[in-house]
Amino acid sequence: MARIVFGIFLVLHGFVHLLYAGQSLRLFELQAGLIWPDGSWALSDILDNGTTRQLAAVLLVITAAGFLLGGTAVLLNQAWWRYAVVAAAAFSTLLYIALWDVTWRQLDAKGAVGILINLGIVVVAIFWGVA
Repeated sequence: MARIVFGIFLVLHGFVHLLYAGQSLRLFELQAGLIWPDGSWALSDILDNGTTRQLAAVLLVITAAGFLLGGTAVLLNQAWWRYAVVAAAAFSTLLYIALWDVTWRQLDAKGAVGILINLGIVVVAIFWGVA
């Protein structure tokens, strides 16, 4: 049962990344006034905000695919699920850190909660089934 719940959770976590891709493309706002990922500390000096948003959307779709793949592997009881899940969580964390605008306002909407979730996912991936 825990495997099924965890697999579904990973798939849903992947879908949340697709919501952030929609936010970055300005298809909708996840939170009123949220302009994320504009002003990224890592990209704003080399890319304009429009290009940053497009790049973020592409990378978020790739991240979502990683979580969907990992979650599906968990549900199908595939031995390699840990590799996909840890890679997706690490990539997601690095992406949200790179896209952060270095302000503390609306931090929860800028991926901070997702980073904590990714940490939990990695802990589960490392220790689940280890005896």
